[in-house]
Amino acid sequence: MTHHDSVRVQLHAIEAVLRKHQLWQETAPQPAALESTQPFCLDTLEPFQWLQWVLIPRLHALLEGGHPLPHSFAVAPYYEMALEATHPARDVVLIELQRLDTLFGGNGA
Repeated sequence: MTHHDSVRVQLHAIEAVLRKHQLWQETAPQPAALESTQPFCLDTLEPFQWLQWVLIPRLHALLEGGHPLPHSFAVAPYYEMALEATHPARDVVLIELQRLDTLFGGNGA
């Protein structure tokens, strides 16, 4: 399996976890919310919205276009801070994000 294939599989795993825990939204946020200049769109999106509407589509676009992927990339540390310890999906989401980070050489935790 190529690196691109591994990333694609992991993106699907993240989406599956979000869907399983009913965190996947059917309606996109307003376009202005996606234009934030803040990291993770902190000022306009909830953490799971950023995964669904920004990270996953952008990585899929890179994969589909055969473009280079980021290096030393890590999102799990943000989610460790952003998600409350009592969030029911926190642990499973973090595991999948750490797996993604590992593919990009990020520390993931």
